Amino acid sequence: MAEQNSATVSKESLWYVDNYIVLIDYYDRTISRIAARCVRMGNIAMEEYKFYPYILDVLEEICDTGNYIIEHTELHPYVAKRISGGIEALKRNLSIYQQELTNNQSPEMLKPDPNETAKINEVMSNFDKSVDPTVGAGMNIDELMNKLMAEQNAENEKENAKKNKETGK
Repeated sequence: MAEQNSATVSKESLWYVDNYIVLIDYYDRTISRIAARCVRMGNIAMEEYKFYPYILDVLEEICDTGNYIIEHTELHPYVAKRISGGIEALKRNLSIYQQELTNNQSPEMLKPDPNETAKINEVMSNFDKSVDPTVGAGMNIDELMNKLMAEQNAENEKENAKKNKETGK
């Protein structure tokens, strides 16, 4: 079976397995180095380090490479030879890296959801508009200021009425 796979696996495809292993090692070393650097910089949080987005870039590359390997089953026998625990270990570790990336990526890094507009429309159309036809819609700045001023005026009138009642006026 390995001979069949070796005939269909290209040198370029094998590069993904090697690159995945190199990236994992590189990521671990980079995290260690940056953690030490953050301590020397006054014990700042790693997220505050000015090159932190680079860590996320490496994580994204690890995830992309790992997903490529998982999708290409002809590489699985080579993974078993190169990674202890084989493809199951790769999947388990990859899910950890993907979770780390998901938890730390910025909004700019998120891949757009092609159904995002439909989802937003669904959420926004579920308001009960029978009570208030403007429910779910935001106020413009003039409406907001008028509302805040009216609330402030009502509160001032209450305070004045209370003072007048106390002084007997």
